[in-house]
This record gives sequence, C-alpha cells and structure tokens, in this order.
Amino acid sequence: MKIRVRAIIKRGNTLLLVRHRNPETGGSYNTWSLPGGGIDDGEMLLDALTREIMEETGIQPKIGKLLYIYQYTLDGVYQGPEFFFNVENTNDYLNIDLTKTTHGIDEIAEIGFYDPRELDIVLPEFLKNIDVIDAHNSPQLVIKGEYYG
Repeated sequence: MKIRVRAIIKRGNTLLLVRHRNPETGGSYNTWSLPGGGIDDGEMLLDALTREIMEETGIQPKIGKLLYIYQYTLDGVYQGPEFFFNVENTNDYLNIDLTKTTHGIDEIAEIGFYDPRELDIVLPEFLKNIDVIDAHNSPQLVIKGEYYG
C-alpha cells in the first residue's frame, strides 16, 4: 500500500498543476496533477507534503487544513489513501524557478496555475466539479474513486 499527499494551491478558478517528465522518453506526460507524491517509510504526512512541495517548487509551503481523504484505485484494486491539504501561501507560487529546486529540472516539464476543467488532469472526478477550498470546513472521506497521478 502506498500513502500519498497532495497540495491544493488555489488562485481564483485555477489550481497549481504539475506536468511531470517521462523518464523513459525524455518528453513529458500528457496529463497534469496536483503537486505532491508518496510518503517515505516512517515519514509524517505534513513532513512528506513539505518535502514534495520543496522538491517540486523550491518554495516552503504554509500548509492549512486537511480537505479530503481519498481512497484511490488502479485497475479496480485499492492502492492506498491519499490526503489533500490546502496550502495557503498561494502568491509565493506565482513565479517558480525550477533551477532552484532539488528535483524540478529532472522531474517537472511544466508547472503553473491552470483551470483544471481545461486540461487533461489526472484528478478525482469529484475534485473537478466542486470548489475545493471554499465549500468545505472539515475533511471528507471519499470512499470510491479512480486512481490518478
């Protein structure tokens, strides 16, 4: 089982989205995702999210509320929980310099604020159709869903 953490960094009607490089081809994947990734053995959730954000953006996140807990699947098989946190210091992510990151140049093809409805984003369907920041005051558990990212 793999545990993952993701950042929801919202600016207006856009989210900070990442398109990763494809290590096999040297190009990029066609799909986009929220910043974040897997938790290392023994790592705490917030520490993992901070590490992932720092690796991908070089910017220290101000982590806010836990918004969602999502059970993701791959080909119908449960893979593990995924935790979505609000990151509050949105304006710090307006001008990301990948050359100042530990993993950005090698792993990231593109990063920026985009409307998730206009891209091929690997995101649970319920997150594509709701206001992920303003509509929720407490975490929600999503029992079923499709794997993404």
